[in-house]
Amino acid sequence: MDASALPPNIAAAWGLRERPGKGPRPALSLDLVVAAAIRVARADGIGAVSMSRVATEAGVSTMALYRYVRAKNELLELMVDAAVGSPPQHDPELDWRAGLARWAWAVRASFQRNPWMLRVPISGPPATPNQLAWLDAGLRYLTGTGLTPAQQMSVILLLSGYVRNEASLGADLQAGPLGAAGTAAEDPMAEYGRMLRLLVDPARFPSLSQVVASGVLDRADGPDDEFVFGLDRILDGIAVLTAARR
Repeated sequence: MDASALPPNIAAAWGLRERPGKGPRPALSLDLVVAAAIRVARADGIGAVSMSRVATEAGVSTMALYRYVRAKNELLELMVDAAVGSPPQHDPELDWRAGLARWAWAVRASFQRNPWMLRVPISGPPATPNQLAWLDAGLRYLTGTGLTPAQQMSVILLLSGYVRNEASLGADLQAGPLGAAGTAAEDPMAEYGRMLRLLVDPARFPSLSQVVASGVLDRADGPDDEFVFGLDRILDGIAVLTAARR
């Protein structure tokens, strides 16, 4: 394969870039650099990841780091691909709905294990090895549904976007003032409901006041309730589409 036609970060992710320098194999490697960067992100968040900090974590000079990654953006993409890992093994016994649900839960779990990934800007469509493996894993459950290739890709884009947004919202709520103020056993939304009782004027917010008065916001949701509701609605919509195609 001619790696010169690929962006440098993609070539690096696929191991298509030549090893820097000549002579004996150095103690440092691209995998070790990426692993050091992930340790920094897990300990102190993505904002703490800098070339100098990662070099310190890896026990090398910053200049030595640049022999393996050309820029921080390249390092971030390699970090995400390494952290996301491989998708669950395909289960041929599952129908498309159960398979996609299993896939979505696994994507969510990956974000929850590595919430720093949610802070890495999306620079383009998936092209690194593990990201393509996840894409392929989702598409396999759509084989035989009658959906066109374009529709299959749109389904995965819709589903992955929902999972990422839900994971991001959950991480923000846990890190924000409501999440920080709550106890370990308290849902931030329950605190939100009590706050709205003090703020919502029925004359100004008539519909919202009915929801607040119902007490639905005062009860702590299960940690997965909203995710299940949204996921089911998306899968319901896909079911309508597959039925129409058939």
